[in-house]
Amino acid sequence: MPGREEQRAVLRALVDAHGETYTEETGIRLRDTPQPLYRLLVLAHLLSARIKGSIAVASARALHEAGLRDPRRMAEADWQDRVDALGRGGYRRYDERTATQLGDAARLVTERWGGDLRRLREEADGDVGELRRLLRSFPGIGPTGADIFLREAQHVWPEVAPYLDAKALQGARRLKLPRDPERLLGLAEGTEPAVLAAALVRAAIDKDVAGDSLSRTAS
Repeated sequence: MPGREEQRAVLRALVDAHGETYTEETGIRLRDTPQPLYRLLVLAHLLSARIKGSIAVASARALHEAGLRDPRRMAEADWQDRVDALGRGGYRRYDERTATQLGDAARLVTERWGGDLRRLREEADGDVGELRRLLRSFPGIGPTGADIFLREAQHVWPEVAPYLDAKALQGARRLKLPRDPERLLGLAEGTEPAVLAAALVRAAIDKDVAGDSLSRTAS
């Protein structure tokens, strides 16, 4: 394994070049308020499918542009309108099933938590495992979707941080870095955990990202 200074240099190169969070890429200004949190839930749902991340991001934008930016509007929208918005984003492989799941999930947010995911957070009462379990109660949100949500939500829900899940640690392995969250945070020298997590995930899913980061620090 490379020495500590080399590891720091690799992480710095990774974060500098590839440290954009998925909410940032989607155009979501993430705050601890109902609409951005709901948009993150939709994004996590879309990103968890076996499609390109760029398509999931484009489809989340398309849903927003169609006005489906809060659970009430999503639930009340015609099913075909949801299908069409997903199609405009290029999300065609699972569009019909996903359109149904988005409607069902929106109704659950509204009926159980009054349209406000901060109430879900309150219900978990600081227990990250319970947060993850509650997120998995949404149709279409499995373990992967819950991890995606929490990786990004740690930016505004500090009790979640540091949230470096198996996918992020897979990126660390590809970069020949320690696979321990606390050691990675120490090496990242103050990098926000959500940014670090996103950068590591990008390295995990794209070998070119990892190769670029390693090549920038090659002696």
